[in-house]
Amino acid sequence: MIYWEIFLAFFIPGILGYGGGPASIPLVENEVVDRYGWMTVNEFSEVLALGNALPGPIATKMAGYIGYQQGGVLGSLVGIFATVAPSLILMIVLLGFLYKYKDSPKVKRMTTYIRPTIAVLLGMMAFSFFFTSYEGTGVWQSLFLVIASFLLLEKMNVHPAVVIVAAMGYGALFLG
Repeated sequence: MIYWEIFLAFFIPGILGYGGGPASIPLVENEVVDRYGWMTVNEFSEVLALGNALPGPIATKMAGYIGYQQGGVLGSLVGIFATVAPSLILMIVLLGFLYKYKDSPKVKRMTTYIRPTIAVLLGMMAFSFFFTSYEGTGVWQSLFLVIASFLLLEKMNVHPAVVIVAAMGYGALFLG
């Protein structure tokens, strides 16, 4: 019974929480604190603070922790699955429609319009990341990392994971 409750406690906020993790936090709190009484408000706020401190999606980290607290490893897996299940189901349904109509001129036109939008959004995100790093580390450090990363990725064909780990190591040694 506890696994079903864990599933419902995270599946319902996943369906209703438009916008992902931050939008579903109050819904998760309602389920965990008010409905099932697994935590107090203070305990929930500590879990939320811990979830914000760690990298990755907040909702899945909270689901994993609270699920583990209530039902062990299986409870953790149930909580994480329940958190991602609404998005997973929606993706499968939408991909089914997209695959069914992939040869439609309207769908082809839609994907043609979406590609530049995604490119602009990624460019804006990269621009924002650059200026955030510039403010934190300075112009020379940021430029060095950008140029070194470009050379490693584009000219030397180094795997992106290696470049990321190298940049993290550089930051830990010289900027930390």
